[in-house]
Amino acid sequence: MKNKIAFITGASSGIGRASALALAGAGYDIIACGRREERLLALKKDLPQNVGYTHLIFDVRNRDEVRTAFESLDEKWKQIDLLINNAGNAHGLSPIQEGDMDDWDAMIDINVKGLLYVSKQIMPGMIERKSGQIINIGSIAGKEVYPNGNVYCASKHAIDALTKGMRIDLNPYGVKVMGIHPGLVETEFSVVRFKGDEKRANSVYQGFHPLQAEDIADIIVFAATRPAHVVMADIVVLPIAQANSTILHKQL
Repeated sequence: MKNKIAFITGASSGIGRASALALAGAGYDIIACGRREERLLALKKDLPQNVGYTHLIFDVRNRDEVRTAFESLDEKWKQIDLLINNAGNAHGLSPIQEGDMDDWDAMIDINVKGLLYVSKQIMPGMIERKSGQIINIGSIAGKEVYPNGNVYCASKHAIDALTKGMRIDLNPYGVKVMGIHPGLVETEFSVVRFKGDEKRANSVYQGFHPLQAEDIADIIVFAATRPAHVVMADIVVLPIAQANSTILHKQL
């Protein structure tokens, strides 16, 4: 029996990379997607030898790139069983009246439209086969709004709404849909948000034990390996030091 196939966006680092490793360990063949080919080539070297692997280079916000990349796959790779919509970003942390419109565009284009563009390519196959699973990586920012989070929180609220909408619309076809909404995870997230300011980014995770990318990957594997009749629909996961989006107990 052939391995199931997982399609993972944002697989070059963080949660995406950890998910590729964990799912490969669970016997999935991997389609890793991202913009940094050297990292995707390095990922292949870390995967078990008994799983299949291919990678696609595209920017999720460019729908033509997404479509062309998907169409370039051999037919055997298009039978995707699991889609992990992980690619996302945060840019800036300022009051909305001081926000940078380029930052707004990046967050909405990648977090919301990118998820839609990728899903649009993969959902028809799942519908035709009447099976499959979609896991959207959201954020605690999709459940609450925090000061200066404005547009980022809005984009993650949109992911939460889209996840619920997908679950309703795909329900007649036996396609599982799940949202995972992490709190503070130690990845490149803050480096991107603070535009390469590593000192400021590192300070976000000091004084407590944040979640690791592997923690989210563990949840993904657990959800993907439940019996066919079981759907883990929605989960918020936080480090023990975090009570919600604004309350964090740091031991300085």
